[in-house]
Amino acid sequence: MSIFSFLKNAGENILDALTPGNANADEVLKKHIAGVGLGHPNVQTTVDDGTVTVTGEVASQEEKEKILLALGNISGVERVDDQMTVAAGAPVATAARFVTVEKGDTLSAISKRVYGDPNQYQKIFEANKPMLKDVNHIYPGQQLRIPD
Repeated sequence: MSIFSFLKNAGENILDALTPGNANADEVLKKHIAGVGLGHPNVQTTVDDGTVTVTGEVASQEEKEKILLALGNISGVERVDDQMTVAAGAPVATAARFVTVEKGDTLSAISKRVYGDPNQYQKIFEANKPMLKDVNHIYPGQQLRIPD
């Protein structure tokens, strides 16, 4: 349970979800989670002034992290308040770390920076699927999972 910070002006533009008082924000954000390929997890969301709060139970630490990134990598979102729990009996996993893509970055450059080896870029790509669909399509301000 913690708050994750994101760049407010980076990411997909889903204005409907962030309109103050939008009663359909939860529905729009759940559709976004499904649209990036994460299925239909048992989560609920609320939006308040650039902060998305997400609650519910997920199947794994990896699913939790991917949902956080899917919600945080939306233009207008500054913070994601993680109130999700991982289902009892799920394998215990170490939380991945996150990096913010900088201007001019490639997955190879990030891999060299975090692993010391540019050829480990595929590991980062796989850790961010299905949200990433192509190793060449990342953008400044985007946050990515970095597995150990």
